[in-house]
Amino acid sequence: HIEIDGAGRELVQVGHPEMRATALDERDRRTTASTEGIAETGSKLEAAGTAADDDDMGTVVGGGVWDHGPGHLLARATVAGRVSYASLMTSDTDTAVRVLRRIIDAQRTSDGAGVTLWRSLGAGPFARLDPFLMLDEFGSDRPDEYIKGFPPHPHRGFQTVTYMLAGHMLHEDHLGNRGHLRAGDVQWMSAGRGIIHSEMPQQESGLMRGFQLWVNLPAAEKMRPADYRDIPAAAIPELVDATGVRAKIVAGELSLGGGHASGPVTGISTQPLFIDIELPPGTAISVDIPASHHAYCYVYEGALGVPGATGGEVMLRARQGGVLGGMDDAVPGSAAQGTASRVTLRAAQSGGRALLLAARPIGEPVVQYGPFVMNTREEIDQAIRDFQSGRLAAG
Repeated sequence: HIEIDGAGRELVQVGHPEMRATALDERDRRTTASTEGIAETGSKLEAAGTAADDDDMGTVVGGGVWDHGPGHLLARATVAGRVSYASLMTSDTDTAVRVLRRIIDAQRTSDGAGVTLWRSLGAGPFARLDPFLMLDEFGSDRPDEYIKGFPPHPHRGFQTVTYMLAGHMLHEDHLGNRGHLRAGDVQWMSAGRGIIHSEMPQQESGLMRGFQLWVNLPAAEKMRPADYRDIPAAAIPELVDATGVRAKIVAGELSLGGGHASGPVTGISTQPLFIDIELPPGTAISVDIPASHHAYCYVYEGALGVPGATGGEVMLRARQGGVLGGMDDAVPGSAAQGTASRVTLRAAQSGGRALLLAARPIGEPVVQYGPFVMNTREEIDQAIRDFQSGRLAAG
């Protein structure tokens, strides 16, 4: 399909090779475009056809290819005398298009010693997406909303991922490990059989902002020794395309802007994808992920459009998360068709930033009691006894 932005606002999917599109420009004028064909010739994307809006008639003029990647081309054209952008994305019959299946609104709450945050996944027992248990966004320049931090507390049976956007946090645990987290840094910790740690701000003023994600562990890995990885911002690859779309890849892999990168977090059985994406106004990104994975997009700035389950596009706004599944899901959140799937995000006039998360579901019972996540109630009771007796984190 091809996407045409008549004048920098909404993108609309249309067919290929005979393409017709309808879009709204910056003055809410309806623009329709029809092309007779589009082809890649060397480094150029050539298009021919006509375009018309409420005021003008014009010609779609092929322009040079700005960017390209697997199954993706981006070109500039002129529609009715105005610069327009066209993105041609080829799709295989085995590739399922991810559509919005559910919106989860983040809920304002507090945790730790009174840290103010917004909880998306994990806001209730039905707001989970296997293997993701919880996603918290914290962000404030008011010290009273973060200064007391997260004093020593236990975990068992899952992983915690802390991603800092701004500020300075110190992690310490019962094993004597210390790790400083600053803007752009990530800590990916596996609590395993048990860990007791703290996360405390190392600033008395200014902005503290970031996320914490909880990822479940399979039963076979819940009682392994704890471990964690501190990943500095400089070790996290970033890709940028010609339209200014930026993506930081913490886990998984991505092709963008003619480049390809894999995140530093590897060797995890759920095969997670964790990407921080920034889209300038009027741009778009497509990300291929395995069809077997569950996928979730959390918008934390601006607004991003995703394909709707019944057609058209649905906007996810700041502090909204979307469960992204296939057109014919047997289970919400999965893309059952074929072996591959594609997530497409488009920015409105304001642009947008989001976390794109995906992982292979575990498919096991989840029993949670606060910081303990196991498979049975008996295992939770044992975790509580182990904590009370000082054996939770014993080797």
